[in-house]
Amino acid sequence: MSGKQYTIHPIRWMTSNQLKPRPGDLIEISRIGYAHWTIYVGKDYVVHLAPPSEITGVGTDSIMSALTDTAIVKKELLTVVAGGDQYRVNNKHDDKYPPFPATKIVQQAKKLVGQVVHYSLTSKNCEHFVNEMRYGIPISDQVTEATMKAVVTAGVLATLGLFSCLLSRCKQEKQ
Repeated sequence: MSGKQYTIHPIRWMTSNQLKPRPGDLIEISRIGYAHWTIYVGKDYVVHLAPPSEITGVGTDSIMSALTDTAIVKKELLTVVAGGDQYRVNNKHDDKYPPFPATKIVQQAKKLVGQVVHYSLTSKNCEHFVNEMRYGIPISDQVTEATMKAVVTAGVLATLGLFSCLLSRCKQEKQ
């Protein structure tokens, strides 16, 4: 142990008048069934991935992106992107990966605004995008968690199927 102490602060969902993000912060927007991720670039603006045909602020960001293989990098007001949904600053990987300096994160994000980029729900989504901007590592906990749930579900179903097959075989042998 290095003797260094870390304090873990709970991350609370906030309303627009409570949130005071800093440039370079990751903003997690709570949508029904998933989270949409943005990068705060200052003056109430965020940069994020959106489907080219997206209507801003209606909660369709990632859902519509799932239907296409491209997205556009947009700079928009945080309150517009969030719509009525709750959001929070969530730099959750700062304890694992050192973030780039805020000026570099913001500069990198703004440089991409307007570009059409490759999109994949499993490997190039909005969470991958913001984590790559902040840490240089394109990771998505949502994808990891969904994959783990799918693997566990498949394992349970396979076990139940095998058990059912064995029971069926035992019944046939008794007859």
